Amino acid sequence: MKLSAIYNALVPFHFESKPSLVAYLTCGDPDLATTREVILAAIEAGASIIELGVPFSDPLADGPVIQRASERALKHGTSLEHVLKLAAEIREHSQSVGLVVFSYLNPILRMGLPKFCHVARHAGIDGILITDLPIEESAEYLREARKNDLATIFLAAPTSTDQRLKQIAEVSTGFIYAISRTGVTGERQQMSSDARGLVKRIRRFSKLPIAVGFGISTPAQFAAVGKFAEAGVVGSAIVHVIEQNPAREAASVSEFMRQLSALSSQLSARK
Repeated sequence: MKLSAIYNALVPFHFESKPSLVAYLTCGDPDLATTREVILAAIEAGASIIELGVPFSDPLADGPVIQRASERALKHGTSLEHVLKLAAEIREHSQSVGLVVFSYLNPILRMGLPKFCHVARHAGIDGILITDLPIEESAEYLREARKNDLATIFLAAPTSTDQRLKQIAEVSTGFIYAISRTGVTGERQQMSSDARGLVKRIRRFSKLPIAVGFGISTPAQFAAVGKFAEAGVVGSAIVHVIEQNPAREAASVSEFMRQLSALSSQLSARK
């Protein structure tokens, strides 16, 4: 059996509803205490996976909403070490939720890949998504992540060739993150038609669950994802709710996510 087949069989995430809710938050926005409160509210509201966004000074893949969130978090001194400590606190409260570190490569290299993977695993992290790490340069990362039983999650884009999707499938574990459209993260009024086609193409190369992200910002868009993918990633819309509701971030995010989860449940009940 190929190593890729062995690793693909190890799926630490549970997608019980369709679509399951993957919630992204920029850690430290507006501060770590609030992030912790919002994450716990998100879990209570039905999130299956929490993506712990590590703030970075040059978030090239992110739109203005998450860029502003990173700026606010960095002003408070939020670091990768703080994010991992927060993860350990969240894990104490919930054993079932999936926890993914969502980061650019630079903060991880500054800590050191071996140390990062070791600390992440002991903090209760299930998987890692490094947005700007190409497959061709991922050998050390894959080795250290697998040594620590961490899922390696990669991004697949509508512009990815079939050969590229095959490569992504071979090194991905946990789930595959399908980018619904080209460009940066951000809320959109309409869901890109590229998403369904991309998911169909990915399924030719992998049996892993697929989560669709980039641009899912309304309950209707989230529900629509369930027709062709296992999960929907909601990021900028949640960060925007936090930005627009100072002093009641957790309550506002919880209310928004319950709307998403309610539509997901209705969709599952019809099947």
